[in-house]
Amino acid sequence: MKKILVAEDEQNIREFVVINLERAGYRAFEAGSGDEAMALYEQEHGDFDVAVLDIMMPGSMDGLAVCKELRRQNSSIGIILLSAKAQEMDKVSGLMMGADDYVVKPFSPSELVARVDAVYRRVALAAEKNETNLREELHSGEFSLNLRNRSFRKGEKLIELTQVEFQIIEYFFSNPGTALSRGDILKHVWGPNYVGEEKIVDVNIRRLRMKVEEEPSTPRHIATVWGLGYRWDA
Repeated sequence: MKKILVAEDEQNIREFVVINLERAGYRAFEAGSGDEAMALYEQEHGDFDVAVLDIMMPGSMDGLAVCKELRRQNSSIGIILLSAKAQEMDKVSGLMMGADDYVVKPFSPSELVARVDAVYRRVALAAEKNETNLREELHSGEFSLNLRNRSFRKGEKLIELTQVEFQIIEYFFSNPGTALSRGDILKHVWGPNYVGEEKIVDVNIRRLRMKVEEEPSTPRHIATVWGLGYRWDA
């Protein structure tokens, strides 16, 4: 059963989200606050495929804090943020903390389910690759990407990646020295039916540069191809 954690303090919105996700085949667990969401996560021993988190929630943990803590504990869980249109900086902050996507209120049931389905497919595909991929490792210069245990190293140093970051690096390693457009990256990682904004690519590239580059402001490995996208140079 596809398990999803839904954290939203407004009961009407939460019920609306849960009903539509359950109709789509998910088993939904509800939380009215960030603290309640983390308690549920621990109660279920972290056994969730996706979490849908409202950014603005009462208590000691808002959606961003929950996102950060979930990502710290679990690199593979899919995380989607719910945000008001005016919360632009919060959305960027959430992506920098490891969220996979965000949905802007108000949203339609079909948009929400499509976004959740896309994130779930990535989670499931990553788990499947983890079990069946015959190529053990990809190498590029001093970097190595282990496709079986989903690890990434720079020399002997282990670098923690989210599932989205892992898929971007895998795409780079499979296309070294090739200029990849934002649209190419978006389609490869988020899926051909993704309806969000291309800037989600830029935020994840910024995160990767902070992890990979000695000087993120003057990157050697993840180069910007102006007017197009990015290129991986070993």
